[in-house]
Amino acid sequence: MLMRTEVERLDAEAVNSARKRGPLYAARTKIFPKRAEGSFRRFKWLVMLVTLGIYYLTPWIRWDRGPFAPDQAVLVDLAQRRFYFFFIEIWPQEFYLVAGLLIMAGLGLFLVTSTVGRAWCGYACPQTVWVDLFLAVEGLIEGDRNARIKLDQAPWSARKLALRSAKHATFLMIAVATGGAWIFYFADAPSLLMDFVTGQAAPVAYFTVAILTATTYVLGGLLREQVCTYMCPWPRIQAAMLDEHSLTVTYNDWRGEPRSRHAKKAAAAGQVVGDCVDCNACVAVCPMGIDIRDGQQMECITCALCIDACDNVMDRLGKERGLISYATLADYNSNMAIATAGGTSAIDPTRVRGKDGKLSERMAQFRLGKILRPRTFVYCGAWSLVGLALVYGLLTRDRLEINVLQDRNPQHVVLSDGAIRNGYTVKLLNKIPEPRTIVVTLEGLDGAEMFVVGLEQADRSFPVTVEPDRLKTLKVYVRQPREHVEDIAQSFRFVVEDKASHDTAHYDATFTAPEHPK
Repeated sequence: MLMRTEVERLDAEAVNSARKRGPLYAARTKIFPKRAEGSFRRFKWLVMLVTLGIYYLTPWIRWDRGPFAPDQAVLVDLAQRRFYFFFIEIWPQEFYLVAGLLIMAGLGLFLVTSTVGRAWCGYACPQTVWVDLFLAVEGLIEGDRNARIKLDQAPWSARKLALRSAKHATFLMIAVATGGAWIFYFADAPSLLMDFVTGQAAPVAYFTVAILTATTYVLGGLLREQVCTYMCPWPRIQAAMLDEHSLTVTYNDWRGEPRSRHAKKAAAAGQVVGDCVDCNACVAVCPMGIDIRDGQQMECITCALCIDACDNVMDRLGKERGLISYATLADYNSNMAIATAGGTSAIDPTRVRGKDGKLSERMAQFRLGKILRPRTFVYCGAWSLVGLALVYGLLTRDRLEINVLQDRNPQHVVLSDGAIRNGYTVKLLNKIPEPRTIVVTLEGLDGAEMFVVGLEQADRSFPVTVEPDRLKTLKVYVRQPREHVEDIAQSFRFVVEDKASHDTAHYDATFTAPEHPK
């Protein structure tokens, strides 16, 4: 089997090459990324398919909660102040669960960044996902990199106008679908879709779709890499998350330098050459338009497409993969020390190879165990603790609650027979999507009885029907004969119970009387 050793050199230059730095304020240099092929590119396709699928399809998933609750699996019901997520229902006073999820998301981002660098930015960030989608559409309509460059430089013609119109029309369709999918999370998706297309939806729905359409089109279709470089704060923050044991996309110049476009001729002339043939394949595929060979840069989102491009070139040259690879700074420094004889000379790639021409066993290689370090365990532990606390809170939260507000004006009333009466506003909260019969009982307060406005009987206990997933407000008067009044302030308890589910709750209240009731 013959090995193909000729490698095409691409006419690609980084937008911020270390050899040619531009002014701080300059017009944008257009980037035309070449489509990469390899394992990282396939992984990015998979992530894009999964994330977009979740975003666009989730509002249409149904979840049966019975006849008294919506059947949309994920729903933010602003009108009723509820958040539904499959079998979980969150009330406004339970927002701590959402806050806990946000904390978990933050800790997870710290964990991922400290371990594998900006993997979130390179694979799962919405900006990255939609830019990937727009680039795929652009490549499908206008062709790959060279075709797009030629089209951009060509004068306007009917063909160019047709291609550009088709591209931007498709961009707008994707942007409209993005905004449309968002509003379906806040109302019943099928009903809202019908109302939306017939012009009967609320104005805020059209306004939301318009805003998200504009932002998706502008940020993902037009600005692209500029959002990551100039608008996103994470590139500035991520440095605090990294250390010498964090994985980042790295050009291994201890192996690749000195680079040469004519490695065979240079080797025949007795010159020392590295593995890099200066083909610029890594620059051509970079969606950020940088040259990874210039070292770590703020603009790099660690999408690893340059690894795919370089590995393909190494395969064609019959050399080991990994000239560009995920590596830690500690491993890089160790290998660089070998290639430079401890920093006493220039890079000599022959020092990193054995007599058989293969990389020496002394060279540090990545192993999964290297990322399992104390910092990783600390982040994992904190993330797990927050998750366990949320699960515990979710499993032990009350599904029946009572809240009582005592009348303040007047605080108590002396009746004609000398009995003392206090008024209370009692709120019963049924937090399940089924109607319940709640028994309200008065505990303590000798000789006292309750009277509920709307009910004729007066007793120490009475049943109340509460609608599913609703709050029931009662006006309750508590009366105590004056001979049983023991103090100007007596403690007692309202107890509520659902006999069917055995859910109970109570509220400790105070009964007040005049200073000299007797």
